Amino acid sequence: MKNVKLISLALSMLICFLTTAQEKRISGTVTDKSKAPLPGVSIMVQKSKKATQTDFDGNYAIQAQPGDVLIFSYIGFKTENITVKQPNIINVIMQENSNQLQDVLVVGYGSSEYEDNSYSRPERKSRPVKASKVKAVSVQTSANYVQAAPNQNSVIRGVQSVSAKDEPLYIIDGIPVRSNQFAKVNPNDIQEVKVLKDDDATSIYGSKAGSGVVVVYTKNGIYKNLSEKELNAKLNIQPVEPSQEDYNTFVENDFESPKTAPLSTFSIDVDNASYTNVRRFINNGQAVPKDAVRVEEMVNFFKYNYPQPKDQNPFSISTELSDSPWNAKNKVLKIGLQGKNIPTESLPASNLVFLIDVSGSMSDINKLPLLKQSLKILVNELREKDKVAIVVYAGAAGLVLSPTSGNEKQTINDALEKLNAGGSTAGGAGIELAYKIATENFIKNGNNRVILATDGDFNVGSTSNTDMEKLIEEKRKSGVFLTCLGYGMGNYKDSKMETLADKGNGNYAYIDNIQEANRFLGKEFKGSMFAIAKDVKIQIEFNPKQIQAYRLIGYENRKLRPEDFKNDAIDAGELGSNHTVTALYEIIPAGVTSDYLNTQPDDLKYTKVKETDNNYKDELATIKFRYKKPDGDKSIEIVQVIENKAVALEKASDDFKFSTAVAWFGLKLRDSKLISNTSSDDILKLAKQGISNDTEGYKAEFIRLTESAKFN
Repeated sequence: MKNVKLISLALSMLICFLTTAQEKRISGTVTDKSKAPLPGVSIMVQKSKKATQTDFDGNYAIQAQPGDVLIFSYIGFKTENITVKQPNIINVIMQENSNQLQDVLVVGYGSSEYEDNSYSRPERKSRPVKASKVKAVSVQTSANYVQAAPNQNSVIRGVQSVSAKDEPLYIIDGIPVRSNQFAKVNPNDIQEVKVLKDDDATSIYGSKAGSGVVVVYTKNGIYKNLSEKELNAKLNIQPVEPSQEDYNTFVENDFESPKTAPLSTFSIDVDNASYTNVRRFINNGQAVPKDAVRVEEMVNFFKYNYPQPKDQNPFSISTELSDSPWNAKNKVLKIGLQGKNIPTESLPASNLVFLIDVSGSMSDINKLPLLKQSLKILVNELREKDKVAIVVYAGAAGLVLSPTSGNEKQTINDALEKLNAGGSTAGGAGIELAYKIATENFIKNGNNRVILATDGDFNVGSTSNTDMEKLIEEKRKSGVFLTCLGYGMGNYKDSKMETLADKGNGNYAYIDNIQEANRFLGKEFKGSMFAIAKDVKIQIEFNPKQIQAYRLIGYENRKLRPEDFKNDAIDAGELGSNHTVTALYEIIPAGVTSDYLNTQPDDLKYTKVKETDNNYKDELATIKFRYKKPDGDKSIEIVQVIENKAVALEKASDDFKFSTAVAWFGLKLRDSKLISNTSSDDILKLAKQGISNDTEGYKAEFIRLTESAKFN
């Protein structure tokens, strides 16, 4: 009997060994049907814990063995199950999931008689139409609006998809309308929808119908013979242009002398909304508005290789000094903070309130529909001990979902799905209610946070930013943190979003697509949602023996007065788990002749500063940090001396090269007058030299953006 057991054990071990030996590396690329790569696709080995995701270029790799089933899943696409066979390379083309639509109108073979309300051929009263080989018209309906579904294309011309640049012609009661007008039609008003293609479309509507026609007839022809203005009024559309986007104006930091301005003080900023917003403009082929560019947010979009803290402080400090890539005679000082990486299981319980804008301005596909999918990504990260409430605001504010455990994901997602856009934009009442719910369910030593998701087009008090600042400054005293998620374009109010985040112990992200939502709310969930330090301030004193002048690159809206540094009543930025913060100073060394220096009068009687003691001749600067614990009221101070030891640019770290390349690009976008070299080729060269630790492909994406950017 003992021998039998030994033989069984040996066989089991042999089978296990053979199974392991058969395991191999499976790799490939995941694309959509247009061959465009899909980043962030989830790949999982069925009946196993093995999982991975595609990178920015759609590439993946995972260990599996023949017979295993790989499950490819992605929001908006059908899940693909593929059995591993002999080849080690499996490329996948994912198909869009039309089942996500609430209604899909399918027009098959056949003919129909209709009264022709065409604007192009009024003499034609009726004719038989054969809507042949029409695959499907993706139409999503709700109680308040009808629109093309997110991540779906209207398929009209045979099996060809109609892209956003080649969309069908929309006709409502004989009036040609734009897609945003079509999206506003109340489905309860619709009597019939017809789809025409090819000759049947162009013979009636002319060349404009080359991509097909969607013809809508309403009950009693309620939109018939309306002017453009009357149609917009009836559909409750306020026409907007890109120029109606709103950004805070600011003047870039100039050089200052350490003799007349010995201290530079600012609040850290971990926001990166400016970068994703800039990316949106570039991807749309548009010039970037100068005031949309906040250089520090562009630099801080990327993560750098800073060491984890080794002492009791929640972050480590790194500094590096090298040559300025845009001004040959100058130097650049890089300051890096690395937040402590706290394991997910050790993070405190979360008390979250989603504050969602459901006003009429949120009806576009890249607003509320994208918002709902984004928050589902966040919901997926929640644990049983976490809880979520949902507050919405439009004409009035209301509680949609009372605090619900994070393990009841379906309940939370169902509540999100039921949200529809419509109404005015009274955001003040929503903020009041959201903070009320958050404070009533406050978790001591927990993560208490309001997550505001909006296009920023809302009113608070008399609608001025001053009213909004007062409101949010009052609310932050509750100990509740704030995260702002911005969506949309055209009427996007970046200025309000930035103000809210700056004044409310908050952070701010602009969500331009589902991949960005997956990055900020999924992969970087801990850093985005869990503060490990708040009111983090930096003050640096430069040694006038070594430095003629300095300037802080970016952070214009985060500068503080020297006396604010030790004033614990002054608000500053928060730092999240595993977050990094990078700040850059450009320095004009002592003895260098520079065109950027303001001429200072000699021999001033009252402002003459005593020469620096020779004991400090090797010091470049002294840097101080102050921070509070997330639930604390008293700051803790750290002091560090920076030695005057510079390395040549070619020997600088990859982090130094890439961060300065991003800053350089931002300065060029802002048309900075303080950079002598504006060569895009040189920016690209430096960025490519610094591209490392880019597993997610964001740095490679930056290089592509730089190559395609349009400059004013």
